[in-house]
Amino acid sequence: MAAKYLKFIVSRLIGTLVDTFVLWVFSTYVFSSYIGNYMIAPTISFEVAVFTNFIFSYYWIWSKRITIKNTKTFISHLFFFNISCVLGFIVKMVFLLLFERLFGWDVIYCNLMALLISGIVNYTLAEFIVFKKRPPIIEAINDVESL
Repeated sequence: MAAKYLKFIVSRLIGTLVDTFVLWVFSTYVFSSYIGNYMIAPTISFEVAVFTNFIFSYYWIWSKRITIKNTKTFISHLFFFNISCVLGFIVKMVFLLLFERLFGWDVIYCNLMALLISGIVNYTLAEFIVFKKRPPIIEAINDVESL
């Protein structure tokens, strides 16, 4: 589990770089309003980072738990991964806005602090729900259904 968590941290650091870069681009060059900078830009950067994190999760971190890799399993896992990340996103946004209100920090700093907190939520959901270990009988049924 420690190796998996280390992979998770590495992938999320890359996702954080992607998230922060996209947020910076949108908050610097696209939006100038509060709603644009603190609501729309973080939402866009979040979705780009979610897809980046999913690719790492599906093909690297939890790949051994996915016995059949095809379009159906990819889309299915992406769907549930995105839902779990939306829950993490809600946590992120609550803390991002809370930090902005409490400390008056720039959106980039608020985002980084909020990502630290929401990362714990995201790992837990991925480990125990999205990519949870299935009993062998369930895997066998899935194998038969995919034929």
